[in-house]
Amino acid sequence: MQDIFHNLEIVDVKGWYVSEFSAGNTNSQKARIALEERYWPITEITERFNRQSVSYQLSKRDCLHKWLKYKEGFSAELVRTLLKDFHLQKGDIVADPFMGSGTTALVSMFNGYNSLGFDILPMSKIAIHAKTAIYTYNTLELKELLKEIINLNVPEEYDGRTPEIRITKDGYPRETSRELAYYKEHFRNSRYSENTKMLLELCTLNALERISYSAKDGQYLRWDWRCPKIIAAAEAREKTGRKPFVVKLDKGQLPPLKEVLTEELSGVIKDIEYLNNNPSGFDTQCKFIEGSALFELPKIADGTVSAVISSPPYCNRYDYTRTYAMELAYLGMSEAGVRKLRQDLLSCTVENKSKIEQLQDYYKQIGQQERYERTMNIVDENAALQEINNALKNRNENGEINNKGVLKMVEGYFTELTFLFSELYRVCKTGAYVAFVNDNVRYAGEVIPVDFLTTNLAERIGFTPVKVYTLKQQKGKSSQQMKKYGRVALRKSITIWKK
Repeated sequence: MQDIFHNLEIVDVKGWYVSEFSAGNTNSQKARIALEERYWPITEITERFNRQSVSYQLSKRDCLHKWLKYKEGFSAELVRTLLKDFHLQKGDIVADPFMGSGTTALVSMFNGYNSLGFDILPMSKIAIHAKTAIYTYNTLELKELLKEIINLNVPEEYDGRTPEIRITKDGYPRETSRELAYYKEHFRNSRYSENTKMLLELCTLNALERISYSAKDGQYLRWDWRCPKIIAAAEAREKTGRKPFVVKLDKGQLPPLKEVLTEELSGVIKDIEYLNNNPSGFDTQCKFIEGSALFELPKIADGTVSAVISSPPYCNRYDYTRTYAMELAYLGMSEAGVRKLRQDLLSCTVENKSKIEQLQDYYKQIGQQERYERTMNIVDENAALQEINNALKNRNENGEINNKGVLKMVEGYFTELTFLFSELYRVCKTGAYVAFVNDNVRYAGEVIPVDFLTTNLAERIGFTPVKVYTLKQQKGKSSQQMKKYGRVALRKSITIWKK
């Protein structure tokens, strides 16, 4: 272990080591303190990784990786660093159960490793197929497409509009909505190759936020004050005597689709030309499986994966179906489709329903009831998780939790992750390393040490905990919780386990 995960600078640990998990000692914290004591010896506060490397920020300028703005992702640099640490053999399989925009897959492939990944979001499928086709594009055709876009105008008589769902209503200026609909219709029926059409669709998805009234902001979409539904809401507040909205979003002049799409496609063509002039591989394969890893991983053969690098959705109430509502609506997903997708995602929102019965039925269907029961026993017997569930229940009974859905979200989140870890253990080869990026969270004064709790669950499954890299930069604190419960360290960590 020491040869791979060498010791780095030792710093003062007071800001990262948690000694009080329940504000005011209101609830039992014995089990969480035990986790802190158990895993602190393998914890390293480091500058080797930072907030940029565990987020999308570094990928904004990266060739290929910037093709889809996926703010929940991590950087290519983080993947490159971990792959070097893992000392894999060429042709080994690197898996990512939450593939996102495909960073783990692409970096692995460029370094001579095969890739296996899963994701349920339709944007991921488009991004991964478009990116992994990097060496197959006809640049002359792409330049012809670019020229056509520059010269294309929407006919005055055209009255189409891009599809909307409730949350995206009035999301674009009227002319932009017409542009989106016309371009999609025009190029869908064009003579361009399917590869080129797919790339155009990805470029359009990447343009949507810039041309719309919306802005991605954590759990929700924020809306420019000029958006018709925001104007209507402000007028309604004024009529009923309520205070006006405190914070107004002003995105300035919104560019037309043609301008942004031209810019996006031009950048993509430059990336393709650069990579084709400086080839570095893709002597490897990427197997992308569209669907939830919870129900797709059980189909993968035992002992086939050599490493895992991933980041699940965080246990922070962020709803991807709302954050990416503009993209989902553009792709034609219905209101019912969005609601179903929200339930199919890993439980990380207050609206998620329990998947336990669904998992039990599934494992029974594939003849693996024993695997289901073994995993559920690990969940049920975990003292720290039960302590957290009981603490949140008590806080809720005291009226301290503003949405009781937090209780079932937290329980569902760690239950589902335990099933995922169990399947990863099965599909990993002996000696395989697993890396997960995650954030610790706090609800109603109760700290949930996600890094150490997931490590404990993984250890119970059979993994050996190797290292917990903790960033020097801690995540932002909730001002409401700080005012009521005081300040506490919330770590951002990369956990490393070994089979």
